[in-house]
Amino acid sequence: MRAPRSIHRLLAPALAFLLAWSAGARAQDVDPSRLRVPPGFAIAIYAHVPGARSLAVGPGGIVFVGTREAHVYAVTPDGRAQVFAPDVTFHDPNGVCFGPGGTLYVAERNRIRAFPRANALDPAFHDVVPEGALIPPDEARSGNHAARYCRVGPDGGLFVAVGQPYNVPPREKLALYARVGMGAILRFTRDGHGRTIYASGIRNSVGLDFNPHDGTLWFTDNQVDMMGDDIPPGELNRATHAGQNFGFPWYGGGHTRTHEYADDTPPPDLVFPQVEMIAHAADLGMIFYRGHQFPPAYRGAIFSAQHGSWNRTVPVGARVMVTFLHRDGTAASTQVFADGWLDATAHRYMGRPVDVAMLRDGSLLVSDDYAGLIWRITYRGS
Repeated sequence: MRAPRSIHRLLAPALAFLLAWSAGARAQDVDPSRLRVPPGFAIAIYAHVPGARSLAVGPGGIVFVGTREAHVYAVTPDGRAQVFAPDVTFHDPNGVCFGPGGTLYVAERNRIRAFPRANALDPAFHDVVPEGALIPPDEARSGNHAARYCRVGPDGGLFVAVGQPYNVPPREKLALYARVGMGAILRFTRDGHGRTIYASGIRNSVGLDFNPHDGTLWFTDNQVDMMGDDIPPGELNRATHAGQNFGFPWYGGGHTRTHEYADDTPPPDLVFPQVEMIAHAADLGMIFYRGHQFPPAYRGAIFSAQHGSWNRTVPVGARVMVTFLHRDGTAASTQVFADGWLDATAHRYMGRPVDVAMLRDGSLLVSDDYAGLIWRITYRGS
C-alpha cells in the first residue's frame, strides 16, 4: 500500500540526508585543492547531490537537479539538497529546464512533465508530452543515449534533445529515426503541441542553449565510439534556423566519415560544427554566460562540460571548457576553463562534470555525477 503523502513529507528530509551521506563517501575522494581555475577564480563544493546531472536555476534561486535515476532534487540557496516531489515516480529524469512564469519542465526518457509551482517546492504537475509519446515506445527501451536535455527558447518553444540508441544506426532504422526525430532536437509548444524536428543529423546531444544576442541554438554532440583514440572529434554546433542537418550518420564527428556510410553520398547542405573538441571527451551540458560577476571577456561566452572518456587508451576530459565568440556570433576560440577532476598520472577520475548553470549572482555551478556534487566557481578578482 502506498504511504500517505504526509509520511513522504516527513521522510523526505531523512532520505535526502542519507542519499547525500552516501554521495559524500565518494566525494571524500575529491580533493578540491587539485581543481584548477584561472587566476582570480575560486572553486568550492556547493551541495551534495547523488548522481547530479542537468541543472536548472529557478526564479527564487532554488537549483533543480536531474539525474539518471528515479529522483529530481531541489537545492535551496543555503546548499541543502532534498528530493523534489518524492511521491512522483520519475524514469530517467535527466532534463530539467525553466519556462516563463517559473514552470519547471522535466524531460524523462519518453515523456515531459510540467511543474507550475516548483519554485515553491509544490509537486503538483501535469503531463506536457505524456508517457510513451516522446519517441516510439520500443525505441525508448534502449539504455543507450536516453538522457534527454531541454531548454525553453526565445520564441517560447520547448526544445528537447533526443539521442538515438546506436553507436551508428543500421540502415533499416534511418527512415524511422528521420520521421520521429531520434538523433534530433525537437520543438514543442509549452503545452506539448506542435511537435516538429528543429535540427536533425545529431547522434546524442545532451546540452543546448540559445545565444541571447542573436537567438541561434547551440548544442554539443557526442560522436561515434570505437573509431580510434583520436577520432572522431566531439562537437559544438550552431543552428541558425530550423531544418538544418548536422551530418550524422554519414559523418561520425566533424569531417570524419563513418565506416558504415563511407560509400554513401551525404545529403546536401550539411552543417559542420563550429568547434571540434578532443575525441571522446563526452561534451555534455552548456550555457551562454549571461552574468556580470566574471570579467568582461567571459560575458557572452559559452561554458561547456566534458564528462570524460570511457573508450580511450589514455583518458581525457572531466573539465569545463570556455568558447569565445566573434562579433558575428561564430566561434572564435576554445580553451580549458576548469580541470583537475582527472588524475592524469593515475589515469583515474575523481569527478566527472556533466552540466553548467549560472546562479543569480553570476557564479557558475558545475554538476558532477561521479562524486555526487555540485561545484560553484566564483570570481574574486586579481
